[in-house]
Amino acid sequence: MSGELIPGYQLRSGSGLDRAQLVKFMHRTYGELYPSQEVGHLTQTVEQYFSNQTPLWWVECQKNSSEEAEILPVLSSSYLNPEAQVQNLKSVVGCLWLGNAIDQATGERHAHIFLLYVAPEHRRLGIGAALVICAENWARARGDRQIGLQVFLSNQPALNLYQKLGYQSHSISMLKYL
Repeated sequence: MSGELIPGYQLRSGSGLDRAQLVKFMHRTYGELYPSQEVGHLTQTVEQYFSNQTPLWWVECQKNSSEEAEILPVLSSSYLNPEAQVQNLKSVVGCLWLGNAIDQATGERHAHIFLLYVAPEHRRLGIGAALVICAENWARARGDRQIGLQVFLSNQPALNLYQKLGYQSHSISMLKYL
């Protein structure tokens, strides 16, 4: 799945070479939600679950201004030389990582959104909604009858987006801190 996502933004497929970049985006996501919490475990999460069975897409901003180059972080990757890092990664503003889950009631496999992230300066432009629709289309194409995700109660903008797109609470995750 590649092509224009919304005007000015391109969607491109990721690969196994994007592992380090995916970890950085996960750090950005959880760093925004829990800035004082250690998130070193996210590397292990990616190592354990990222595979050719868990597709990944990147959102690239097609605009190329000096102002944007300052705003957008250059993400490092041991797979790329420094020149390629600037060329290929400076415009990455979001990502979508999908995985698999099992419906505990039916036993059926279905798609699960592991990560949906859009850089703060690119939010509220329809990118997140477009990514969710891409995820739904991918899941439908492989025969899934449902798609799931987890969203933190403290992430009200994400809750609003998912509810607007027709997602409903199906279960409640409960924790007790000891």
